[in-house]
Amino acid sequence: QVQLVESGGGLVQPGGSLRLSCAASGSIFSINAMGWYRQAPGKQRELVAVYGRGGATNYADSVKGRFTVSRDYVKNTVTLQMNDLKPEDTAVYYCNAAIQRSSNLNYRNYWGQGTQVTVSS
Repeated sequence: QVQLVESGGGLVQPGGSLRLSCAASGSIFSINAMGWYRQAPGKQRELVAVYGRGGATNYADSVKGRFTVSRDYVKNTVTLQMNDLKPEDTAVYYCNAAIQRSSNLNYRNYWGQGTQVTVSS
């Protein structure tokens, strides 16, 4: 079994900061990309930021310059530092990872349970 466990969501005022963390655990042989998606009420889930296995990062245009994704390859964690938060950042944030459970299996997408981020005064 593989689990992604997120932490760090909450309520913050506009202009504030939050830090989300996600830890992958279980039967893991290799992890490719790890990253974050979000889903606001009535909207589709969208990419926020992803950290590739080789170190390349990709961000949604709406968060560039405000959010930073980082990764610990030893601890199998990915972190999202969110600064200058705006009300439109309000959503449930989901951790995502492409994980290979053994050398003879393909990579598969795994999701965390989601953590609520609310930006409001």
